[in-house]
Amino acid sequence: MVDAFMNLLRRRPWPSRAGHLGLGDRGERAALEYLREYAGYEIVATNFRVPFGRGLRGQKLSAEIDIVAYDDGTLAFIEVKTRTSNEVFAPERAVDLRKQRQIARAARRYRQLMSVIDEPYRYDVVTVVPDGNKNRIELLRAYFDDSIFRRSRDYRRYDAW
Repeated sequence: MVDAFMNLLRRRPWPSRAGHLGLGDRGERAALEYLREYAGYEIVATNFRVPFGRGLRGQKLSAEIDIVAYDDGTLAFIEVKTRTSNEVFAPERAVDLRKQRQIARAARRYRQLMSVIDEPYRYDVVTVVPDGNKNRIELLRAYFDDSIFRRSRDYRRYDAW
């Protein structure tokens, strides 16, 4: 009986990852290589994730920063957006106000945890669009700033972390 069950488990194919996750991973790898080799960034961390509370339905909320790096003494928090094409709209348009707020919260927490709260910082976006065997990569330095979030009550609440 146990052997039959084990054979059944062995024959069952494990589900593969969703296609968009693989595309995102390839885009992040391409962005890392571009930032290191061509833009001269010094990579500090990748996929930094931090919890920041609970949602309306009680689920845990977290935010992630794709890449944390230094660019000439400035700490850069980098969001990578990979799309199969940019015909409908530019990939960086997906970094909307909600996403910017999440990145800013996670960046503030990172700066507190690493004791770099007083260092200069900025938010960059890297877009990756596959084009045959190559990738079209665009680096958008200082794509947004967090000054609009500093006024909000929610952002100030995270200063106490």
